[in-house]
Amino acid sequence: MTSPTSTTTLPRIGILGAGHVGPAIGRVAIEAGYPVSIAGSGDPAKIALITQILVPGAKADWPAQVAAEADIVILAIPLHKFRTFDPSLVAGKVVVDLMNYWAPIDGTQQLFEDPRYGSSEIIQQHLSGARVVKSFNHAGYHELEADRRPAGSPDRLALGVAGDDREAVELVAALVENIGYDAVLLDSLREGRILEPGGPVFGASLNKEQFAQVLTAKAAA
Repeated sequence: MTSPTSTTTLPRIGILGAGHVGPAIGRVAIEAGYPVSIAGSGDPAKIALITQILVPGAKADWPAQVAAEADIVILAIPLHKFRTFDPSLVAGKVVVDLMNYWAPIDGTQQLFEDPRYGSSEIIQQHLSGARVVKSFNHAGYHELEADRRPAGSPDRLALGVAGDDREAVELVAALVENIGYDAVLLDSLREGRILEPGGPVFGASLNKEQFAQVLTAKAAA
């Protein structure tokens, strides 16, 4: 992990989703110096206490306000609720999709059953005004804090960052690097399929070199 940086130099992180994953991202982002806001599904008063306990330093707010103020929106809502998510909340925003579609766990979600597209490609279609980046979804939230390492550490792990908008990808890659991981940039959201459940890096603890080897093997297949 890096040393905390002045919040005046870092983009604001807005987290939509106050379950398990959202607070974990919030904690490591705050420790890295990022300003963080978080929202549940409604009145921020309902999550104010849990925010103080689980994400000290974060601001609980209404979803619309969290999204409006954020430079990077972390979309960490239950996947089955995505169908009712209002795309206008994140129009023009960089959105990090860390959700996973896993039918044996979530049940069949018809929206994500089209085999032509990865789940983040489908999310990009529905959030057409946003710049969607896929990352963090292939790492366990319960390990996210413990596995962080300073830059240059021999046991520092890598996280994939996939998207069609290079500027958005680089913004999210900087977040990955700052919280304590090496970022591996993928060329497109389509390439982000390797990060999904069943993909070759999902749930795997890989350093940057090992991650690159997976990409090379996939390209050769």
